[in-house]
Amino acid sequence: MLKVWQAAPGILLDELPLSYDSTTMTTIKQIDVLWLPKRSIVRAFEVEHTTSVYSGLLRMADLVALQPNIHIRLHIVAPAEKREKVLQEIRRPVFSLLEGRALSEMCTYLSYDNAKDIGELRHLARMSDEVIEDYEEAAE
Repeated sequence: MLKVWQAAPGILLDELPLSYDSTTMTTIKQIDVLWLPKRSIVRAFEVEHTTSVYSGLLRMADLVALQPNIHIRLHIVAPAEKREKVLQEIRRPVFSLLEGRALSEMCTYLSYDNAKDIGELRHLARMSDEVIEDYEEAAE
């Protein structure tokens, strides 16, 4: 069952503590969720509930195209019935042509069920972002 989440004071940021050019910042601000320990992005999540999977992947690809040396993990979060579509889109040839490496090497699928399981972990607040690796699925 879904519920409305209310952030505790100090959890969400009003301004991003990042120093990228304005085009990159515009792209970053369009991404649904960022995992920011201190002043750097370690993970970015696009939640695809009502929009197409492709639009979220385009934002991720835009970020990588604008910042080819960026080393963050990218995730598409979607319902289980969109799993195959997400993995298929991540493997599209156009996303394999990004400078440095293919989007499929940086971006994974995370189901709503797995995201819910992560959210219910007892010590989540004290865990590293690597906990996601136990739940994500790569497009092979």
